[in-house]
Amino acid sequence: MPLSVPPFSELLAKTRNSAVHLEMRDDYGSNPRLESWQRGERVDWTDRDSWWHPFHQTIADAVARGVVIRRARVVSEPVSEYIRWEHYATHANVTAGEDVRWLPRERATGFLLPAHDFWLFDGALLRIHHFAGDGGHVTDELSSDAGTLKSYAAAFEEIWQHATPHSEYTI
Repeated sequence: MPLSVPPFSELLAKTRNSAVHLEMRDDYGSNPRLESWQRGERVDWTDRDSWWHPFHQTIADAVARGVVIRRARVVSEPVSEYIRWEHYATHANVTAGEDVRWLPRERATGFLLPAHDFWLFDGALLRIHHFAGDGGHVTDELSSDAGTLKSYAAAFEEIWQHATPHSEYTI
């Protein structure tokens, strides 16, 4: 029987030590912030109230409790327009306290990668994301299967070791 999936904020609130997030898609569909960026609008990073969202506060609260949050992105190069925007918007993730790295897909040759994006909380619970071909989010599932946890954690660590820190990755 599948586990019911609580909100991300609830999962992160229960996290004590670490949360890692792997993203492997080049497009996650459209959203209002992407559309604004496509129109040439830019965020005033000095006006935190204009861009700070509940998600950022959830991350910041976890980091303040001592949770280490790492995000790795495997991307095709040249990057898609979506990834170009995501790279720009990552300023918010970093400000909230995430450590973000980027790995060009061609440098992942030889790695065994999971089929899905995911969050792994304290190495004990996976939130696996399912997306449609157009990038739209379909559903999430939870897993605490020991073999799955081990393989997803190993994949993340291999990517992390070879990935470039956000501050050094240019597009």
